[in-house]
Amino acid sequence: MSDVAISIKGTKEIIYSDNLILKKGIWLYFFLLLFEGALRKWVLPSLSAPLLIVRDPIAIWLIYTAWKRDLIPYSSFLISMVFTAMLSLVTTFLAGHGNLFVAIYGARILVLHFPLIFIIGNVFSRKDVVQIGKIMLYFSVPMTVLIALQFYSPQSAWVNRGVGGDMDGAGFSGAMGYFRPPGTFSFTTGNTMFYALLGAYIFYFFLERKRVNTWILILSAISLFIAIPLSISRTLLFQVIIAFLFACIAGVINRKFSGRILTTVILLIVALSIVSTTEVFQKSTEVFTTRIESASKFEGGIEGTLLDRYLGGLLGALNHSTSQNLPFFGHGMGLGTNAGSMILTGGVSFLIAEEEWGRLVGEMGILFGLAVIFIRLGLCFSLAFKSHNELLKGSPLAWMLLSIGLLIIPQGQWAQPTALGFGVLVGGLIMASLNTSK
Repeated sequence: MSDVAISIKGTKEIIYSDNLILKKGIWLYFFLLLFEGALRKWVLPSLSAPLLIVRDPIAIWLIYTAWKRDLIPYSSFLISMVFTAMLSLVTTFLAGHGNLFVAIYGARILVLHFPLIFIIGNVFSRKDVVQIGKIMLYFSVPMTVLIALQFYSPQSAWVNRGVGGDMDGAGFSGAMGYFRPPGTFSFTTGNTMFYALLGAYIFYFFLERKRVNTWILILSAISLFIAIPLSISRTLLFQVIIAFLFACIAGVINRKFSGRILTTVILLIVALSIVSTTEVFQKSTEVFTTRIESASKFEGGIEGTLLDRYLGGLLGALNHSTSQNLPFFGHGMGLGTNAGSMILTGGVSFLIAEEEWGRLVGEMGILFGLAVIFIRLGLCFSLAFKSHNELLKGSPLAWMLLSIGLLIIPQGQWAQPTALGFGVLVGGLIMASLNTSK
């Protein structure tokens, strides 16, 4: 064997070893995302505060390791985001609240976690993305059993214990005296995003059924149907509907999926008809329907819900900045997070805005806040264009993951660590599923 061949072989082995190390770190990030809440509620409640940022050291290690091995890809989105965040960090001390810990906590969202999207996208292969989906399918059944127990148990029950062992419970107000269950997460937001991502994967596997055991897929679909009313989450219902519409669009754009969509619909109707006969589903559906009706009346109907919650975020952020006499550089990074509120006021409240875009403009000001918003939007448009092209070539993986990515990447409430984790994970998975060379 020539020296050149030996050198090439050695280089490939080094690259493979580097990727394997980073992949293990990404898998650890994924599992901590799913079970961070369980650690804070049931396993290590006395450490609930530091466990809130348990994935931050993993993010730092991934960035350092990827940088050292030259595995952070060049991206104008990444460079622009980090540059904007650093400028806003400076203005936080010059014109904002000036608290070091709050500023660092806010800046870590964009400086530590946002880069992971590109690291995951560069290190993971399509096979890894599919494997994440298979793990989600296997977790779906026990997760649904857990949220059913939480739904029907009083908030004082151990299964409903809050972070730090809070005896008041981790459930969030629902309807008819029932609470929205959080699953293994610290808050119901994580539960909603888990099932939203699961829904995207379920429809993908129905399009590519050879990649997974059919019975596991059907059991997972049934678990999703049961979980929707149990969650009492309209966001989850909307997200599953969007995932289904994306699957239908895939059938229209690429005809090889048309027949699979029809088969999928038939199987889902059969599964839903079976599930609907159970008492668990009937009672939770009654509660969920009540919640939808009361919330829709308050928000002005379904149209008001969609427009205000999903389409009016940017206008709301701009309106907030003008009506509240917002400083040009904002109040400072981290002020809109729960941790920032706790450090500065001693209590948890929305000091700026509950919606993500309003928080960004309130923290970073009209210039830097809008810059972050448009960077996140630009990344989504880029991923959407590439995902569409892959769909045309016969690969629906990125397209189906895009169904959830279009919501949680540009508008996900990243001030909440679990929402941030899912936003980073989904963005990275979409990018990795576009890797045609891996």
